[in-house]
Amino acid sequence: MTQKVYVTSKQMATFSCPQCARSKTVDVSKYATLDKMVKINVKCPCGHAYKAILEKRKQYRKETNLPGAYIHFIDGQPQNRGLMTVKDLSTSGMKLQLNVKQNFAIGDQLQVEFYLNDAHRTLIKKTVIIKNQREQFIGTEFAPFESMDKALGFYLFS
Repeated sequence: MTQKVYVTSKQMATFSCPQCARSKTVDVSKYATLDKMVKINVKCPCGHAYKAILEKRKQYRKETNLPGAYIHFIDGQPQNRGLMTVKDLSTSGMKLQLNVKQNFAIGDQLQVEFYLNDAHRTLIKKTVIIKNQREQFIGTEFAPFESMDKALGFYLFS
């Protein structure tokens, strides 16, 4: 199993052996400028070897699989709508997978709507700004005027 290791703002990462729980914090600044996923082979002094992925994101992301819908806006005007799945969530944005490929421009806005799979099936409606697109996957951040819902915050850390 591959372990996810978070990189701090000081370019340090703490590796923890899944076998003996021994941990070690190391400087990973040589990987900071790489613009791709970094997978590292780690060998613990106990002899156990494992793989780790360096996670350079500033915010924790929770993997999800939540169906929903979106409306695409350009200059404040609705252009089209479609179905999507929220693939991951953080306090600053989300990754979406569209059911049908659409071409969006960086900076376009989507109004998204989906239900959390929490005990209350909480409805979430947010405006997001498109930051990147790879095929049917859209990386977004919440619009500046959006506030963090109490239910969404609780969901992310539960």
